[in-house]
Amino acid sequence: MARNKFLPSAPTMGIWVAALIIGCLGIFVHYFPVKELSKYSYEMLLIGFVLLIIGTAYRRV
Repeated sequence: MARNKFLPSAPTMGIWVAALIIGCLGIFVHYFPVKELSKYSYEMLLIGFVLLIIGTAYRRV
């Protein structure tokens, strides 16, 4: 039987907070247009999600 080499871990508090802030900001500017930020709402959500993936996939990041 193959061993599971991917053992997810909880992201550090800094990565988690940064991902949360960026993701919430992306959602906020999607529904409440802000002149310069609204065009980047999708990218902000994507960056927040990628930060959570990196923080979960690698230990001590």
